[in-house]
Amino acid sequence: MPIVVDIDVLLAKRKMSVGELAERVGITPANLAVLKNGRAKAVRFTTLAALCEALECQPGDLLRWESDGAENG
Repeated sequence: MPIVVDIDVLLAKRKMSVGELAERVGITPANLAVLKNGRAKAVRFTTLAALCEALECQPGDLLRWESDGAENG
């Protein structure tokens, strides 16, 4: 998928666990895992806003576009 979610990067920078972030955002750890692993088909703006608030970041820090031919890394 050309949209990449960089939650792992921000979690590491903030020294925060997936469980802690899920609790702060108000979603289940399983739903957060679906989002961070790139399997989500959509993200509600309210969820995106809650993620940004919890991680003290901008939406562009969480989401980026890669062409289908780009290599991960």
